[in-house]
Amino acid sequence: MIARRSAHHRLTMILMMALLVPMVAIAPGAATGSAQDKATISLWLDSTSGSETAECRIGAAVDPFNEQSDTVIVEPRLQPNRWQATQTALAGGEGPDVVYTPGPAFAVNVTEAGQLLPLDEYATQYGWNERFAPWAMDLGKVDGTLYSIPNQVETLALFYNKTLFEENGWTAPTTVDEMMALAEEIAAADIIPFAHANQEFRDANEWFVGEYLNHIAGPDNVYAALIGEKSWTDPEFVEAITTLNEAQQNGWFMGGIDRYYTTTFADANSALAAGEAAMKIEGSWTVADLNTFFGDEGSEWGWVPMPSTSGEAIYDLGIGSTVSINANAENPDAAAEFIDYLFSSETQARLVVECGDSPASVPLEEGALEGVDPQYAEILVAQNEASAAGSYGYTTWTFWPPRTRTLMFEGIESVWGGDMTVEEYLQGIQTTFDEEVAEGIVPPIPDRSVTDLS
Repeated sequence: MIARRSAHHRLTMILMMALLVPMVAIAPGAATGSAQDKATISLWLDSTSGSETAECRIGAAVDPFNEQSDTVIVEPRLQPNRWQATQTALAGGEGPDVVYTPGPAFAVNVTEAGQLLPLDEYATQYGWNERFAPWAMDLGKVDGTLYSIPNQVETLALFYNKTLFEENGWTAPTTVDEMMALAEEIAAADIIPFAHANQEFRDANEWFVGEYLNHIAGPDNVYAALIGEKSWTDPEFVEAITTLNEAQQNGWFMGGIDRYYTTTFADANSALAAGEAAMKIEGSWTVADLNTFFGDEGSEWGWVPMPSTSGEAIYDLGIGSTVSINANAENPDAAAEFIDYLFSSETQARLVVECGDSPASVPLEEGALEGVDPQYAEILVAQNEASAAGSYGYTTWTFWPPRTRTLMFEGIESVWGGDMTVEEYLQGIQTTFDEEVAEGIVPPIPDRSVTDLS
């Protein structure tokens, strides 16, 4: 209990100093009082993960804004598969006034299509440049112009069924070799080593591509490749993808490639909680689901940093979504007013505590996060400490240019299917990456020599 309180206290202190941490989208709400004289703006809330989460975000962000604003009212809409719907609407010159994307790489795509409004004037007006961590704001720029605000700083970890591990005398691994050996032992016991699936989200492939690159090749090598000082075809990257392919060929991901492609996230989480599967590599966003499924089963989950070749704790840094203004918004000033409220310390804290979201890279007041799940607090503490020390890795949806990123998570399926060698896959990545470097659309890469990312 003391350790948990200590983790929570350290988390609060770190966030007070404006380090990073994540958050998700927000949502709908109704204003109190007359809306006749208020400018109306639209916002789409992703309802795919469940109405309870959507309703929570309405109450934590949209309702309070509508109540306190004398000039603007937000009219949200529940939208299944929000990103796909947003892409279609933007392409037709429509869509919500406040635009969410799943991360900087996605934002670059719609920015290049001329579908987002420049935000530099609003950043100056509202002081966003001083409020957000500089590295995070840089990720929202294209050709030096700000188009998106980073929302949800996140990391990935190795989650496991703690009850199952204790029953079998297994120890959570710290090195890649330990993880591979443990997976063999788990499979020999007729238990699925990893509860991984992509039936509902093909992009989930990139979680594993990115983790293996960073934790086997190492983040220093990944950084060097991102800034053009190494090639993606170098031996350390070949080793990383070869190791990932071995795990898939062994049937360790959900029991086989066919099941990996056809299992839902809910079924994968259910298998993990029931002890039918032992581990999974996923992001900090999964904590709420773990608490639900493990609570239903009466079992406990635990977590450790994703194992690395050296055993060093590495936390890959990612931004889970971005917020922008539609280039066709009728009242962009009103949209900017809401965005400023969304990224206030108070709103971010409510979204974390009440909805299980994670705050953006803005400072929070001491004590603002009372009530956060203790294990989630531990993850955020570890993530921030590693980031401040420079011991962080790079998520594909945050630091890779859009076409290279897409090739990474789509092309890996050809490797898994035996239609492409690891070397051919990496050569394709290098070729596409070179093209995007020439086009100037690689997201800004923070200088790795700077260890204080706040």
